[in-house]
Amino acid sequence: MSEQNEHAQHAEGEHAHHIVSPKTYAIILLALLVGTATTVWASYVDLGIWNPIIALAIACTKATLVVLFFMHVKYSTRLTMLTVAAGIFMFLTLIGMTLADYISRAWGQW
Repeated sequence: MSEQNEHAQHAEGEHAHHIVSPKTYAIILLALLVGTATTVWASYVDLGIWNPIIALAIACTKATLVVLFFMHVKYSTRLTMLTVAAGIFMFLTLIGMTLADYISRAWGQW
């Protein structure tokens, strides 16, 4: 009988979800709103070549907050974190290959 109880407790533990407080969601929402306001502000300021870099940095920060908290990756298993990391790695690899092709072209010679 105790073996069945242990199995039942183990099964419940596998499906238990981390409860995120509304306060945490409010803080993340505020951070995302500040990020959006910062993006809009940066779009009106002429920073030269730094405009797209700053916009991408803000966007990556906001995307990280969404993935970690709203998609609950922060509280997930390591396998889920590995899957997200593999997706990011693949994305960066494809962007790197695209930029390498773009840079290696003989511009103006055709």
